[in-house]
Amino acid sequence: MDTATHVVMGFAIGGLATLDPVVAETTVNTQSVLVAAIIGSQIPDIDTFLKLKNNAVYIRNHRGITHSLPAVLLWSILVAVFVHLIFPGSNLAHLWIWSLVAVSLHVFVDIFNAYGTQALRPLSSKWVALGMINTFDPYIFGIHVIGIVIWMLGGNPGNTFLVIYVIMALYYLLRYIMQQMVKSAVIRTVPDADRIIIASTIHFNQWRIAVTTKDHFYVGRAYRRSVTIFDKFKRIPVPDTEIFRAAKKDKNVSAFLSFSPVYRWELKKYDDFTEVRFIDLRYRSNGHYPFVAIVKLTDDLDIITSYTGWVYSEEKLRKKLRVATD
Repeated sequence: MDTATHVVMGFAIGGLATLDPVVAETTVNTQSVLVAAIIGSQIPDIDTFLKLKNNAVYIRNHRGITHSLPAVLLWSILVAVFVHLIFPGSNLAHLWIWSLVAVSLHVFVDIFNAYGTQALRPLSSKWVALGMINTFDPYIFGIHVIGIVIWMLGGNPGNTFLVIYVIMALYYLLRYIMQQMVKSAVIRTVPDADRIIIASTIHFNQWRIAVTTKDHFYVGRAYRRSVTIFDKFKRIPVPDTEIFRAAKKDKNVSAFLSFSPVYRWELKKYDDFTEVRFIDLRYRSNGHYPFVAIVKLTDDLDIITSYTGWVYSEEKLRKKLRVATD
């Protein structure tokens, strides 16, 4: 989820924690748990700072080890101890319990986005991305804001957020049912599909679709049960040639391939270099595929420049490649 949603979820966990008799017992416990819940709801995304280094490091590691099973436990302990130092009279055990709830909820809700997480590490390095909930869901964000407003107006925060989270559970169930209905519609449209990726958008009834068959890729959108295919590409395996082996060694291309589950490739030869491009098919927007990896190589297979990330025009991509060269 986006940062704003994680923040309001932190407030929600802090409010929900008032149902805990130990937390509600003293003001210091209530305040300390609220602070811990807000911090805990944010801390797994500390790896966002990796973007300051470069996109390759960010793409390879964001929502990776910081969202893993050991990290959930570690973050909760660190948050609880840190907040206990600020509020020395607080109950450390219950601080840890509610810190663990906040951190766990952060990782849990991220699983339902199209981006996903490596939440199963170290058991598995597979990206878990269910695609049921958009990164920013206005309904989820809105219901949390309503809960916070009720709390500020004097409502009981524990009961308020308990009701809200029951509604949230039903909402997630509804989104799952809707996604399965879209999947059935996709199968009717592309009966020989061997892989279907369905990702929500910010619009309640609209879904992004990427489908693979034995011979083709299909990219489209679904509105309710109606599926529209926009693009169809021949599915050609990445050639096992020297130029592609060299391209895969590039840090940007390697990061892209470690993350993207469905992509196509292009190769263009110019007078003094060869350009290899990998294009993720999940994020089609206005006829453009913004998430790419591109590398330019000399005839001797030395890397001239490369880039991976989200760009929404060819002009901007060329500019980023020039910057990378400089």
